[in-house]
Amino acid sequence: MKFPVVPGFDQQAFSIYLKNTGWLFLARVGSLIIKILAGIAVANYLGKTENGLLNYPLVFVTFFIAAAALGLDGFVTRELLASPKDKNKLLGTAFRMRFLAGLISIPLASLTFFLVKGNQSDIPMSYILIASCIGIAQSLNIIDSYFQSQVQGKYVMMVQVAGNLLSAGIKLLLIVLSAPLFWFIWTLLADAVLLGMGYLIVYRARGNKISEWQFEYSFAANLLKHSWPLAFSAILVTVYMKIGQLMVESFLGVAALGVYSTVVNWSESWYFIPVAIVTSVFPAIMNARRDDPQRYQKRLSDMYDLMMVISLSIAVFMTFASPFIYKYFYAAEFADGAKILSIHIWAGVFVFLGSASGQYLIAEGYTKYSLYRTGAGAVINVVLGFFWIPLYGLQGAAFATLIAYFSATFFILVFPETRKQGITMLKSLFLISLIQKILKR
Repeated sequence: MKFPVVPGFDQQAFSIYLKNTGWLFLARVGSLIIKILAGIAVANYLGKTENGLLNYPLVFVTFFIAAAALGLDGFVTRELLASPKDKNKLLGTAFRMRFLAGLISIPLASLTFFLVKGNQSDIPMSYILIASCIGIAQSLNIIDSYFQSQVQGKYVMMVQVAGNLLSAGIKLLLIVLSAPLFWFIWTLLADAVLLGMGYLIVYRARGNKISEWQFEYSFAANLLKHSWPLAFSAILVTVYMKIGQLMVESFLGVAALGVYSTVVNWSESWYFIPVAIVTSVFPAIMNARRDDPQRYQKRLSDMYDLMMVISLSIAVFMTFASPFIYKYFYAAEFADGAKILSIHIWAGVFVFLGSASGQYLIAEGYTKYSLYRTGAGAVINVVLGFFWIPLYGLQGAAFATLIAYFSATFFILVFPETRKQGITMLKSLFLISLIQKILKR
């Protein structure tokens, strides 16, 4: 198969990276379809109140799961690209660090939940305990970094599609058996376990052995030194992406969260696209940065334009499709989700651009700016949500998220070192650079 020529990328190099992106897209699309169908079935089976009870533990512990990842995944990929001979030391050290952090996150999540909710919550502590174990299960996800460094997205596809098929099968079986909510809580952890075991099986099938993994204190110190800003950034990303759901439950109740969770799931289900693209082309961008600064900037600009075309297409399509989705696929009690989705989906435009510019920040070593901009987004989401959710309900939560995502993405305009890149992104946002490229052809 011959891939089209894309301006800014060499044909041969682009073919390699596009093939990898294609595998990642297949994985995500397959996962997306499976998750959506299973999610709709579960939501309709449980109803909006129990669906809210199901989603709250996962949203709550997400902050601790993000912290347990230690910001290692992207940085480990970069280190594997730079020093492939250290594979076993890098993976072994990163795995043990993530496992220990996941273990520590369990009592921290439980204690925080008790301090915030006490004994008055509708959500049992056992739900939080089960969900908080996800951090341990996800420590094996560090294997994903190895496959990305090898540009072997097809193995990621195999694991994710197989894992999601099994997960969906389990959920549908529980529905057929008329299982209570408690068993669906266990599926939150089962999803992470299935994915981690899938990575391990494929890694070993490729002739690799985790018994060869080694822990090195010097590697651990180096990883922490460079990844801690990314770790804090990941926590803050989680805050500004998930805090709205917790605030919805706090101000409007668990039933409202049940509706809002379906909206968030639809919006966030598209976020695999920028992740798949930037993950696959990151090696090409790093190579251009090393060899040709002009080509490096051209590739970044092309990536921003591509993100805008895709994200705008999705936002427009979902805005018009949302009434039909909630009319024909969800029970009547979820009907309010349609107008909320038509607002929330536009936040994806800034997620796409933010994902692309995040690779620029990593490539340039500006990881501290990732921390600053996501911190700004988190603060804005909390402040706006605090005032708007009580006044405007779920629409207030959606608009707060939209503005927070915009603010976080373009916060790099504040800093002199990254301002030029922010201006390049603004040109892509308003389609200026894309129109210029079309006119030059």
